[in-house]
Amino acid sequence: MPRGRYSLHDPHDHTPLADEHFQCAPGPSGWRYVSQLTAPSGDHSGSVDLTLDELGRPIRLELQAASWQVRGAALDGVTWVRTDPTGADATEGNVRAHAFTGTSPAFLIATTRLLRLTPSTSATRVRLVSLTEPVLAPRTVDQSWALLKRETHGTDNGPLTVDEYQVTALDTGEQHAVHIAGDVVLAAPGIELEELESPPSVFD
Repeated sequence: MPRGRYSLHDPHDHTPLADEHFQCAPGPSGWRYVSQLTAPSGDHSGSVDLTLDELGRPIRLELQAASWQVRGAALDGVTWVRTDPTGADATEGNVRAHAFTGTSPAFLIATTRLLRLTPSTSATRVRLVSLTEPVLAPRTVDQSWALLKRETHGTDNGPLTVDEYQVTALDTGEQHAVHIAGDVVLAAPGIELEELESPPSVFD
């Protein structure tokens, strides 16, 4: 069960946003990721609880940020309920999309589990609902994912397989690289892996 800490920052001006203390593991239903976020001030700023089924679909998502909360799942596309900080207003949403995305590294892992790309596969288009902090506003985005290469590196804990993905935002054409080993993001825009207490899980 990998556990560790990511630092999150603005990918454009590198302003620190939060530290995300996480643990994740494959389980009977598929894969689960839980984390707590701490602002640069040291205050608690949010949490992520994401469970995927064996096919990589989100069967349960609970996301909190700045007292806003979203609960969602794959249902007729993806469906969610967003609650404001007072708890008085809850709005429902549904989009014909494949999954959710957001600032947490969990969503990058989730997308790779959903797409199951290989280096020989052509780029694959995916529609996601992006939950944008700090108020978790939902926005539908279209991306293209391609697995450029897969390399195995020797480590003290045995071989480590690293996948390099190219992600393209289809509305702007902007491209960026994402490096992933198992269920841990090694590097991505706005994300740095600062600590890792045990090796990444190996998926079948």
